Amino acid sequence: MRITDTLSGEKVPLQPLAPDGVVRLYVCGVTPYSEAHVGHALHAIVFDVLRRYLEWRGFRVRHVQNFTDIDDKLIERANRLGVDMASLAGQNIESYLAQIKRMNVFPATEYPRVTAMVPQIIAFISGLIEKGFAYPSGGDVYYRVRRKGDYGKLSHRNIDDLLSGARIDPTELKDDPLDFALWKGAKPGEPAWDSPWGPGRPGWHIECSVMARETLGDQIDIHGGGADLVFPHHENEIAQTEAFTGKAPFAAIWMHNALLQLGAEKMSKSLGNLVTIDEALEQYGPDALRMFVLGSHYRSPSTYSDEALEAARAGAERLREAAFADDPAVTGRADAPSDSRERFIAAMDDDLNTPRALAVLFDLARDVNRGRAEGRDVSEPRALLRELAGVLGLTLAAAPAKAQEAAPFIDLLIAVRSDLRAGKQWALSDRIRDGLAELGVELKDGPEGTAWTAR
Repeated sequence: MRITDTLSGEKVPLQPLAPDGVVRLYVCGVTPYSEAHVGHALHAIVFDVLRRYLEWRGFRVRHVQNFTDIDDKLIERANRLGVDMASLAGQNIESYLAQIKRMNVFPATEYPRVTAMVPQIIAFISGLIEKGFAYPSGGDVYYRVRRKGDYGKLSHRNIDDLLSGARIDPTELKDDPLDFALWKGAKPGEPAWDSPWGPGRPGWHIECSVMARETLGDQIDIHGGGADLVFPHHENEIAQTEAFTGKAPFAAIWMHNALLQLGAEKMSKSLGNLVTIDEALEQYGPDALRMFVLGSHYRSPSTYSDEALEAARAGAERLREAAFADDPAVTGRADAPSDSRERFIAAMDDDLNTPRALAVLFDLARDVNRGRAEGRDVSEPRALLRELAGVLGLTLAAAPAKAQEAAPFIDLLIAVRSDLRAGKQWALSDRIRDGLAELGVELKDGPEGTAWTAR
């Protein structure tokens, strides 16, 4: 298998570095300051398919994905809402894990959190100071960018060009405008931990260097993330880790997915132009969302639209019908095309080319439908269709009806249930709740009434 490496700009072979042959995969996760959106779903699906494919091919994969549970935006939002930062992060992490489960995304092997690794982060920073790559200043600690001679190699940027746009914030005490914070001194209203440089908290970039090393070792096979993380986050990760360990490369392959757009702009929490994962799942279902993502190469930007998701849902339904429709009386046998598996492998080995892999599935669906129409046994192409669909994470389950179409009837049943509860007719009210649950509608009673969500 060959994957496009952002650092070299070339497709490079995947060859596990460790003698045990385990593929060590680190993927930058979400910052849980608000609800996850479908841009996060795209990211999760891309690396889920990578992992599924590698495991199908016989590799063992150790997949680590972090949660940045302390961050400027998380602190600001928690303060604005008047809630505890840890509680806000925990709530959104729990919600995200439930959402990826609904998307049929495998859970990572491990989900480290920044707040659980502060002692290791402090030790890492101390090591960088000892090696001359970092320096304390007024309660902060900064990384000396110019000390790393190949800084800029991932993003292909010249350090002098970077300097022209750099500036020092009046609150910062760094020696060079390019230097970046490893440790931030405590400020009013922010969580803080004790350190050799005074109370404070980790900077953004140091967290992933430490969590990747603590969970996977000094060098890893694949480091994944969105294209928006190439600079400065991943550039700074390389600088920190290679300076600390003295080993290069930190990651053999840097794999970045393109971003999801809504209209002319990327989908972003900060821009406010987003569709949440729950909204997309309730309207279209997990297979449609996955088909939409896989229909474009992971390095090509995608644009989210109702038309695109409807087309993806229709495609998923075509595959589902071919995989599970009842067969007429059988008068002969239809064999799976002999090269279907090889074509699928060739597509996926070529930089995870999921559009070409999907084309193999649709060819198999066509063969199944043709064989059924001719009264032949289609068990062989159908079995392969189901197998390869599973490699891509497609459930081929029946797509849900749009939640909004059933909303008036659900609301009516909830109103009836409320009247029954007021009359203490618990058995009948529970029957409505249980019946809705069987249909994929979950009720949650609260002080302001009953809310419902559709799975």
